[in-house]
Amino acid sequence: MRTVRWDPDGPAVLMIDQRLLPADFQILTLTTAAEVAQAIQDMAVRGAPAIGVSAAFGLALAAVNSRTREVESLWQELETASSILRAARPTAVNLSWALDRLLQAAFELKGKGTEAIRECLVVEAQRMADEDVRINRRMAEHGAALIQDGATLIHHCNTGALATVDHGTALGVIRTAHEQGKRIHVLVDETRPRLQGARLTAWELAQYGIPHEVICDNAAGHFLSRGVVDAVLVGADRVAANGDVANKIGTYMLALAASDNQVPLYCVLPTSTIDLTLPSGEEIPIEFREAAEVLELQRDGKPIAPAGCQARNPAFDITPHRLVTAFVTEVGVLHPPYDVHLQRAVQEAQPK
Repeated sequence: MRTVRWDPDGPAVLMIDQRLLPADFQILTLTTAAEVAQAIQDMAVRGAPAIGVSAAFGLALAAVNSRTREVESLWQELETASSILRAARPTAVNLSWALDRLLQAAFELKGKGTEAIRECLVVEAQRMADEDVRINRRMAEHGAALIQDGATLIHHCNTGALATVDHGTALGVIRTAHEQGKRIHVLVDETRPRLQGARLTAWELAQYGIPHEVICDNAAGHFLSRGVVDAVLVGADRVAANGDVANKIGTYMLALAASDNQVPLYCVLPTSTIDLTLPSGEEIPIEFREAAEVLELQRDGKPIAPAGCQARNPAFDITPHRLVTAFVTEVGVLHPPYDVHLQRAVQEAQPK
């Protein structure tokens, strides 16, 4: 089933509550744009592509819920809902990309009346969800060609079906390689502090029957230095024009260790995650989350940190483009120079 989908009978947005996995599988029913924004902020849904589609459905929900018959009034409501959704998580560019796409579609229909705008936004959000699945499968085919039979891979965070509408980015590559009959073993970074690797990626790999082991994030360097890892696969929340990558915290250290041991690092992402308006990773906003995510981890039922302890909790870091061996996108595998090939890929992916 899809991670996030539209329920026309609600109307509502339905999504898997990823905060409860792997112990419990539940579906959230969200009936307002504000509820969708809160689900994004609380990480009930996460992963750049899934966040983008969720935001699109949230804006469509705001349009359908509106009772106004005045176009300008509806436009103001859409802008308000867009601002709320946009502020939910600042780093993942897919969120603002999806909202801008829907607002542009609404703007082009301002002369057609409110019902035309409402219908258009639902259709466009659903189109975006369907596109995500097709794009993921194309990326997976391109990326699987880079994976050798018998490979051991390190994977960071969660980039599977749960991080997208379906199939996944980096984990989608691994899944497709496995479906092609390649013997693959995955070392799954826990991905602290929210443990998306241990909770979500390991759960997905178990569903697919792919052999895997969970490792501590700080054990990755050990396995890389011992020569037992053939490649590292990661996703991205935003990629700047020069190829600098904003991804889940810990990616930078993993990329450094991979580079030092001459192990290729592949970043798998749709072209919608490429932000050509930012020249480098220095301009990418980094989300800081509450200290409780770090400090409330427990061992034997007790907090790991002493009472009154402070913490800093960046959700993402920036990996310089020099540490990325190649990008895998829906239009193919991209190699340096990234400032040229990323721009070309975005142009090639545009609807003809």
